[in-house]
Amino acid sequence: MNRTRPKSLESDSPNGRALRPVSIATVFRIKRSGMRRIQSRRVDRKAAGSGLFFRLSEQYVSQKSSSPILLSIMLAKEVKTGTVVVHDGNPVMIVGISVQSPSARGAATLYKFRARNVMTRNKVDITLKGTDVLQEADFSRRDVQLMYTDTEHLHVMDKEDYQQYEVPLEDAEEQVPYITEGLEGMRALIYNDACVGIEVPATVELKIAQCDPGVKGNSATSRTKPATMETGLVVQVPEYIKEDEVLKIDSRTGQFLSRA
Repeated sequence: MNRTRPKSLESDSPNGRALRPVSIATVFRIKRSGMRRIQSRRVDRKAAGSGLFFRLSEQYVSQKSSSPILLSIMLAKEVKTGTVVVHDGNPVMIVGISVQSPSARGAATLYKFRARNVMTRNKVDITLKGTDVLQEADFSRRDVQLMYTDTEHLHVMDKEDYQQYEVPLEDAEEQVPYITEGLEGMRALIYNDACVGIEVPATVELKIAQCDPGVKGNSATSRTKPATMETGLVVQVPEYIKEDEVLKIDSRTGQFLSRA
């Protein structure tokens, strides 16, 4: 299996040299220092030429190098749904992740990503080892609120500058079941001034629209029943849960967490 590696990007530095992906050894050194996310978009050579400095979680780290290093990277096992990464030179959004455990001793765990090209909307399948490196695309996240939904789009508004965006429902199909009016913590993914996706909080509160009556005395059992939430999402809930209750749901797994 061929590894998918981020391609070099042309630097806008005066010398025109290309930025290179950081080595996996550097990633592990960074992790051992307790800094988990690389957030830099730019790297500049120190004027004195004695080293390379880059911003990492609002801290500076010096790394000897003969050329600039592109540090907007992450390990495949750290990628989450909604992340926009560079694949074959194009920005793609991760819309689904499945993990395939090794079937033989010494084999690597494989991460299979379902992705969507944010420019062409074409679907892309990517398979990587957990230690393979992906480059994060240059995009931003903006806090937004839901305005309304029609038959084809979600319409949201930036809370800060009131810019309005529309997102095709098919591009947010995994998030729509968790979006309600007034949902706090929702963010839009902005790429080239367009909204290419929506992120919802890891935990949301949803009201039960329909479920079988609660059964008294079953609070100590592990038996469950299906419950249809106000958004149409169906969740397995404990038997003692009743209709019209508000529940906390994990938006990453669709699982019941607790009563709100």
